[in-house]
Amino acid sequence: MRSTALLEDRPDETDGGLTRVDRQRHRQRHFRRRRLMSGGALILAVVLLWTGVSLIGALTNPALGSSAGARLAEWVRQHGGASIVNTIENEWYSHHPPRVGGTPPAGAIRKVTPTTTLVAPAAPSHLATPAPIIPIASPAIAGEGQWSPSGRLVGGVPAIYTTTLRPDAIHTSYVAAVAWMDTKLLKATLYSGSQIPGGGPFVHTAPITPSAATSLIAAFNAGFLMSDAQGGYYTDGRTELPLRTGAASLVIYANGDATVGQWGRDVSMTPDVVSVRQNLNLLVDGGQAVPGLNATDTTQWGATLGNAVYVWRSGIGVTADGALVYVAGPGLNITDLANLLVRAGAVRAMELDINTDWVNYSIYKPAVGASAGPANGSELLAAMTGTPGRYFESWWARDFITLSADTPVKR
Repeated sequence: MRSTALLEDRPDETDGGLTRVDRQRHRQRHFRRRRLMSGGALILAVVLLWTGVSLIGALTNPALGSSAGARLAEWVRQHGGASIVNTIENEWYSHHPPRVGGTPPAGAIRKVTPTTTLVAPAAPSHLATPAPIIPIASPAIAGEGQWSPSGRLVGGVPAIYTTTLRPDAIHTSYVAAVAWMDTKLLKATLYSGSQIPGGGPFVHTAPITPSAATSLIAAFNAGFLMSDAQGGYYTDGRTELPLRTGAASLVIYANGDATVGQWGRDVSMTPDVVSVRQNLNLLVDGGQAVPGLNATDTTQWGATLGNAVYVWRSGIGVTADGALVYVAGPGLNITDLANLLVRAGAVRAMELDINTDWVNYSIYKPAVGASAGPANGSELLAAMTGTPGRYFESWWARDFITLSADTPVKR
């Protein structure tokens, strides 16, 4: 009698010459492949489902930008595709350089609004009204560089003055804006978000509360995403990200005072510091643009929309008498921003956020005794993206700074 094992191992000519053992092994390998393919398909389906849900969520999330394109770009950046976005946007900007020459749209350079309120002898202590800014482009347009009071008054005194002017003598159809803020009449507050700096919970975060709105006068954007800021973040008595020595820093104190300086030289941690927001290095120092500024260098001053040189930019500085000055506008390179801050009187200044969706300064002028809100707010520049209502929305996830009436007078 022949062995069963030998019979099982004899080739079967009807099955391609495979033995029974070979056939069994083949079936097992086929089964494993099917399991692997099924598992892979399931994983792919889960990934695609997650991607779809995440992408749809991003495209409907106003915190990621005002347009679908901006939201898509932010989503791609957040998921490791920054280089892809930069490449696409760089190609677009290379074919859309800023316009040379031309004149601003009608009304873009605002006419001067005279101060009609007489400052009473009992008015709170305040800084002297700033001197007009000497226009850069020539001939000057009526109102260019001339200050007008803006927003609600503090003790009958204007606490904010604003003006508009062209940022350089070449791209003369563009208009930038400057806000001058009296730190004797105003107190600053840093509002923190779940996206910038991340973490939390925070004492001050969007939306602005009804109680805070009773004294609110202005709100404006802070700086870069912390992954790009090259600096740290401190608020609510804790360090969210380590503060970097030498970094440009917006510092807010317990009494509401605010200033701009280099961390470790002009400003440092003291018991009365309540918030520190760092962003890159100083752009203006000693009343002059820092040495070595290069208008085509986007590695030091932010990879803006595909490294475009001329984009929406914003910055903040401090004057010799302690006022804050905010500058913003479209079609700005880093040199333009620095020059405007210097002309506005800044002795030290830093760049804040950049790109169309993130540069925003809102001013509120409610009726006497009323609260600030979207209905009585306006933008520093009409072309700014978003509305004065963004800071009153719970979905606003980025940090920003508010300025409120400081009464009683702190000094």
